[in-house]
Amino acid sequence: MTKETTPRTDSTSEAEENTTEQPKKIERVFVTGATGFVGRHVVRELVLRGYIPVCLVRSRAQLASATRDLDQQRITSVAGRLTDVGALHAAAEQSDAAIHLVGIILENRLKGQTFDRVHRLGTTAVVNAVREAGIRRHINMSALGSRPNAVADYHRTKYAAEECVWDSGLDWTIFRPSIIHGHDGEFMQLMKTFACSLIPPIMPYFGTGDNRLQPVSVKDVAYCFVEALRRDATISQTYSLGGPRPYSWKEMYALCRRLIPGAKRWKPMVSQPVPIAKMLAMTVMKTPFVPPNLKFNIGQVQMSQEDSVCAIEPVEEAFDIKLRDFESELARYAPLIR
Repeated sequence: MTKETTPRTDSTSEAEENTTEQPKKIERVFVTGATGFVGRHVVRELVLRGYIPVCLVRSRAQLASATRDLDQQRITSVAGRLTDVGALHAAAEQSDAAIHLVGIILENRLKGQTFDRVHRLGTTAVVNAVREAGIRRHINMSALGSRPNAVADYHRTKYAAEECVWDSGLDWTIFRPSIIHGHDGEFMQLMKTFACSLIPPIMPYFGTGDNRLQPVSVKDVAYCFVEALRRDATISQTYSLGGPRPYSWKEMYALCRRLIPGAKRWKPMVSQPVPIAKMLAMTVMKTPFVPPNLKFNIGQVQMSQEDSVCAIEPVEEAFDIKLRDFESELARYAPLIR
């Protein structure tokens, strides 16, 4: 656990002057990214633990479909995007706390979806709406590896979003997960494609495949985001999230090839040299001929060449949790991957 910034002195003084004021009970939680992979699990965790998520969504029908097995009376939806100031304020004004999850891994400049617009400016818009609505508690999704001098725009803009949160004056908590896994997540769906499909005919990785990552269960991520709402000790703290052990890309591919039903055990794992992968990212990957789930960008190539690992003891102690083992979880849910 690392404290990324010292709480502002003016906020501390205000708290000391209002020691008799009781904090408002958190019942309704503003959620962005509710229909995404992590968002669906956070919404579920909120509902099952008695909260009412107030979800900013582009499609109410998509939210209803994603949460069809939950009590719809306990879910509120507000139609809008991060760029819709009115919708942001409408959702925030109905809420007692906020969980901001929206992020992208690939840019779509034709739709105005750039890392800077979504990560930095989107977080700024959410923080402004939350603050103006009088909300104090804010939980923010970042990413392991976020730093000002990161090799990829993804991590640099995630760090810029963190700076916005630090300077907000809110009671914030930030989480930096490594790669997040679950049967309904894009990453495991890609792993199934690599392991089971004839296209591509290989299981490709970038460079040597020896860099390590620490897959963390989406269930643990959702638990920590929601649990932070009731743990004041997590205010003004940044937590790294990862599973109990790191895996190299080659180790993880081999594990998926062994455990996912229908995997073609004969499929070879093949290195794509980094220079060639970067060239493909700048050319072929930008064409409509490549299926969306197989596209990658230069940033992803660059990020794969550094470790995405962390110590897990701080988050396990802070949240009284035992983080789930990737291999055990994969063996359990592998038949459910679509």
